[in-house]
Amino acid sequence: MIRKLALSLCLVGLFSACSTAYYGAMEKVGFHKRDILVSRVEKASEAQQEAQEQFKSALEQFGSVVNIEETDLQKAYKKLNGEYEDAKDAADEVTERIDEVEDVAKALFKEWKNELDLYQNPELKASSQQKLNTTRSRYQQMMATMRDAEKTMQPVLLTFRDNVLYLKHNLNAQAIGALRSEFRSLESNINTLISRMNRSIESSNRFIADIKE
Repeated sequence: MIRKLALSLCLVGLFSACSTAYYGAMEKVGFHKRDILVSRVEKASEAQQEAQEQFKSALEQFGSVVNIEETDLQKAYKKLNGEYEDAKDAADEVTERIDEVEDVAKALFKEWKNELDLYQNPELKASSQQKLNTTRSRYQQMMATMRDAEKTMQPVLLTFRDNVLYLKHNLNAQAIGALRSEFRSLESNINTLISRMNRSIESSNRFIADIKE
């Protein structure tokens, strides 16, 4: 347990050092943390949009499965499993993009806060402090909507996986009957997921517009 904890701490330290080096290198070529933050928020929004489409596609495939003939069950299972794997990859991509946004935001706000002490003009310092507070508050609101949307993906994925496994282990008409009862619940969960992702994307767009002012 101690060794695992030590390894985890080393990996965290290494990641932090790599991030710091990356941001430093990018600033040397004129691409600052604020620019990186905007770029990563845009990519996170794109990942959420792609995830929406993939979950919709998986739901459509699920709907087609519950209406097929028993002779097509093996083929249906392979298609549904493929949709599940694609949805899982899309969800992982969303999480990765959100984590990247969080990483650069922490670095940006830390740098901004430290540089406030360099001001000699109290009015300029107060103005910058107010801008920092406003930007950080808007960022926190955006991140909350991102994480909220992210959380809704996992229950949907778990439901998909359960049903894919059930179909795999019970390739018969009785299994299809059981899946039909799951479809409406899954459809409702995916609609909720899409709604929350839309709110997250809208929040991201507002944040980008604010930070570019």
